Amino acid sequence: MENKRTLLIEAENFEDVGGWVIDQQFMDYMGSPFLLAHGMGIPVKDAVTKVHFPETGIFHVWVRTRDWAAPWKREVPEGVYQAPGRFQLLVNGQTLDAVFGTKKAKWHWQYGGTVKIEQNTNELRLHDLTGFEGRCDAVLFSKDAKLFPPDDGLDLKNFRKKLLGFPDEDKNVGKYDFVVVGGGIAGICASVAAARKGVSVALIQDRPLVGGNNSSEIRVQLGGKVNLPPYPAIGNLVNELNPNFSQNARPAERYKDWLKMELVKNETNLHLFLNTHVNGVETDGQKIKSVIAQSVITGESRKFEAPVFADCSGDGTLGYLAGADYWYGRESRKETGERLAPKEADELTMGTSVMWYSVKRKGEYSFPETPWAVQFDERTCQKVIRGDWNWELGLGRDQLEESEFIRDYGFRVIYGNWSFLKNKSSFDEEYKRRRLAWVSYIGGKRESRRLLGDVLLKQQDKESNKLFPDACVTATWTIDLHYPKDIDGLDEETFRTTARKKKIQPYSIPFRCLYSRNIDNLMMAGRNISVTHVALGTVRVMKTTGMMGEVVGLVASLCKKLDTLPRNVYQKYLSRFKETLTEGVPAKKEK
Repeated sequence: MENKRTLLIEAENFEDVGGWVIDQQFMDYMGSPFLLAHGMGIPVKDAVTKVHFPETGIFHVWVRTRDWAAPWKREVPEGVYQAPGRFQLLVNGQTLDAVFGTKKAKWHWQYGGTVKIEQNTNELRLHDLTGFEGRCDAVLFSKDAKLFPPDDGLDLKNFRKKLLGFPDEDKNVGKYDFVVVGGGIAGICASVAAARKGVSVALIQDRPLVGGNNSSEIRVQLGGKVNLPPYPAIGNLVNELNPNFSQNARPAERYKDWLKMELVKNETNLHLFLNTHVNGVETDGQKIKSVIAQSVITGESRKFEAPVFADCSGDGTLGYLAGADYWYGRESRKETGERLAPKEADELTMGTSVMWYSVKRKGEYSFPETPWAVQFDERTCQKVIRGDWNWELGLGRDQLEESEFIRDYGFRVIYGNWSFLKNKSSFDEEYKRRRLAWVSYIGGKRESRRLLGDVLLKQQDKESNKLFPDACVTATWTIDLHYPKDIDGLDEETFRTTARKKKIQPYSIPFRCLYSRNIDNLMMAGRNISVTHVALGTVRVMKTTGMMGEVVGLVASLCKKLDTLPRNVYQKYLSRFKETLTEGVPAKKEK
């Protein structure tokens, strides 16, 4: 954490984050988690920590931050713009003169002047001024006036590592039979299914709870049907996960985070690693030897070894790091022969939803003016009290590299629309007693990388109900593809989508879509399996991805018993595969 003259304090490591939240979604490109002042227009409670200084004296201060709305600054009339994410730093109750989050659009070290340190133990406070998404990555103190801390890249990574005193070698947590990356519905089902079959499992999840898009952080319903031929037992585990609640963007308790956490923690063979982000892989030829995962809270790295792995990350992160073949965007009609595919290939994906809702209470609730947000009028405003799945952004943008931009644009449209409804609309009386109750700060993604298996499932496979010898999961959702919806008169990019649906008969996904074609010990379950963009429109709903997880977990148990790899389960042990799926996941043991 320190040396004699320079100290680095990571914001996510504050002892009390107060009303700030830890945001880890963008670690792969900005280098770290950070604290986010997600107050929906109301300043949040201070984040507080104690720091030991080995020396006293005059220290220069930097804060790594950004003006998150600056990419759209040109849209704001001159002289009106004020950065929305402003905050202050207090040292032992003394407020530094600098106001942070006001300078550059990119992540950078904003200089905050000097402070006199007169004692070894000192209190730091992050004081939010707006409630509008201020962000602090780290605080740096140094006696070196000529220090220029690196803003990004490998130099920043090495700078952090040196100041925080991390060892050169990652801590090895041991070897498991099966490592699952991603704790959404697919990851939960894969890890629990394997654990109940006697497999030792490590489940690595980068959030403080499991559930993914179905958690209270994002609040998407479980869609699809379960317990269908050819293996009616597949889906029994999904049925343990609150399957009958089918609404988006509702109060947190309806998503039963506790139920999912309990389901995972009750398995003695399953070891859950929360707030742990996979950002490295060690390989041996076409196999993964281990994954490297960084603690979101402490920054320390750990190594997880196993003979078999599953990528349930949604973004195909593990597969990408291991060199697995993948596709991104839409394939052309010539490539796939699909009638719904575009004539030319492109990088359009289905988007990221940033959902929200309001509540009506006694009294009146004000809301600030938001000149930095998207500006609405009577024609362009959305006269609604909640934002569902179709508040969807980033179609045509890079859902990986531009993910913070996409999420932040969601903030700009939500806050800008709400401010107009409350302050300027002709029907503002209807909104006076309403306040924002929840805005998701975790983006709900639909599509990014799709890892390629021995079979690439296409539209025509579904429409012809093609029979695969390794059919395993029966999907029922329509081919449900999302496209941008124009808003007449809106000067900035759209944030609403429309769904074009094509009905299908139930069809079965082959197991060969659930393992990598070029990484021998990698399986996948979720929206990152081996399907085309068009086919993804029907397999991506979470009851279906949960059943994929059940199958992957059961196959992991076969890999252990037979000392083999996923492809061999299909090629050499197909009858054992079918027997195992017929039995399904064992029921949980009652205590």
